[in-house]
Amino acid sequence: MNPEPRKPPQDAVTVCHLRLGIGSVGIALPVVLVVGHLVAARRLTLLDSLSGYYHTEMRDVFVGSLCAVGVFLVAYRYRRPDDALGTVAGVLAVAVALFPTTMGASAGATSHSDRMVGVVHQVAAAALFVLLATFCLVLFTRPDRAGVPPPRSAVRFYRVCGGLILAAIALALVSTQLPTDVRDTLKPVLWCETVAVFAFGAAWVAKSDALFRAAESADEVGADPDTRPAAPAPS
Repeated sequence: MNPEPRKPPQDAVTVCHLRLGIGSVGIALPVVLVVGHLVAARRLTLLDSLSGYYHTEMRDVFVGSLCAVGVFLVAYRYRRPDDALGTVAGVLAVAVALFPTTMGASAGATSHSDRMVGVVHQVAAAALFVLLATFCLVLFTRPDRAGVPPPRSAVRFYRVCGGLILAAIALALVSTQLPTDVRDTLKPVLWCETVAVFAFGAAWVAKSDALFRAAESADEVGADPDTRPAAPAPS
């Protein structure tokens, strides 16, 4: 009778599921917002940005998804400095959700308080994307806590995702200098944000799968080098 396969430690499964949840919500969010609004409006219309969907019937989805990502990031624990950066990113994600973008003078966003809320939203969103790119470019490409580096193919994938996030941010900023009619037609900020969110989600899903595979492999040989608690720093 063959022995029952051993399961990875619960801590490893929890960390992997947190990463998978973060990435899955990121991948699904742009699709759900755009398709949901198209169905509700019953006409083919796109907004200028993903944040603009806060002011539509998709508000609850936008706020709920970002708050979920924020909670995931705050609860996420792996090692320093991942934990600290995850907490900061989580707070920023909640701030993006709760401080909505302004929709211009035509939508009545003319008061000083509305403009300040819009500024907080833009700063929080920009800082959040930079941190998410940092995870892809720096944290995900490091050796694990046992000193084992990730495969080169994985490193290339994380770097591509991080590069796409940074490039999307840069292009979105540059696109604000385009004529208004061009921006209204092409919706460059919407597409740039969508690419950045997809890249972020894909990187976190891939990292979740890599950690889960590493935990299974380590457990087969009676060790758990990547997910066991880190040794305390010497005093």
